[in-house]
Amino acid sequence: MALIPVTILTGFLGSGKTTLLKRVLHESHGMKIAVIENEFGEENIDTDILKTESKEQILQMSNGCICCTIREDLREALQLLAAKRRKGMVDFDRIVIETTGLADPGPVAQTFFMDDEIAETYLIDSIITLVDAKHANQQLDDRQEARRQVGFADQIFLSKTDLVTEAEKDALIHRLKHMNPRAPITAVHFGDVPLKDVFDLRGFNLNAKLDIDPDFLKEDEHDHSHCDHEHGHCDHDHDHGHQHDEHCGHDHHDHEHGEHCSHPHHHHHDDDVKSFVFRASRPFDPAKLEDFLGAIVNIYGPKMLRYKGVLNMKGTERKVIFQGVHQLMGSDLGPEWAADEKRESKMVFIGIDLPQDIFQQGLEQCLV
Repeated sequence: MALIPVTILTGFLGSGKTTLLKRVLHESHGMKIAVIENEFGEENIDTDILKTESKEQILQMSNGCICCTIREDLREALQLLAAKRRKGMVDFDRIVIETTGLADPGPVAQTFFMDDEIAETYLIDSIITLVDAKHANQQLDDRQEARRQVGFADQIFLSKTDLVTEAEKDALIHRLKHMNPRAPITAVHFGDVPLKDVFDLRGFNLNAKLDIDPDFLKEDEHDHSHCDHEHGHCDHDHDHGHQHDEHCGHDHHDHEHGEHCSHPHHHHHDDDVKSFVFRASRPFDPAKLEDFLGAIVNIYGPKMLRYKGVLNMKGTERKVIFQGVHQLMGSDLGPEWAADEKRESKMVFIGIDLPQDIFQQGLEQCLV
């Protein structure tokens, strides 16, 4: 039986999650969706859809959707829904889990990897984060939860962009991209995002495509710093803000601009959620890389939000793909490298205050 895809919807208070959910629950879109409202936290998000006294309640909507409120364990709710579906008591073909405004999506995502029973029924599709453009900078400054939600996202929807200037919007997008260069950022009008942009995003698939925002990899045109040339190189926002990381180098042919690393001094926010990209043209030694990744995940796992790589490994003609959430990491063999394709490993790490130099040096030592 096909696995049931799950979308985790997270986002800042006031960013429009409820509006989006109401649409999902009431519109006649022909999909049978179960929405799980994960009501931890201080505010009950949508009392007018859900009035409930009991521990959990499942409501059938007129368009065939279901709404389930849980106050206890997500795992139990998922098992309950699966059991009712098997008995023909409810019918749905996908799930949306709404986390409360201040929730960390990490443990929610981990539920789908750690529990065999859940993994046999459900497949996590993507984490979507809604960001309120008007209040985003304040929320990102004040709340680590908001920054984490950005770091976890496979897709970011920006609401209320009509309430800010074009320059403010661009600056916010710039800030979000440095926290998470792999999630596309789309401006949406309240609740008016096409459902095809919400579902089947396959953010957790082990596919051989590593989408990193090209603007993140490109230089900030007006601001260059020279770098040494080494085999491994990184593109990133430096923590130092004033001095260059000495072991950051580019192969000559990678960049039109010559020997530069992205180094945007004008990026004022020093967010603790940061991302960096590691690239190398020499292949990895599989045993060394496995040991190193195992070690860093052991030590830094709680601070590693999302990471993914498409790797050139010694001893195989196929790409090796790996990805992870916190301490949970999975890998798979992808397609063969094409004859005319440049064999290059590319990895992106998104996390909280990750020691980039340790990752950088460690990964370079794993190259053949």
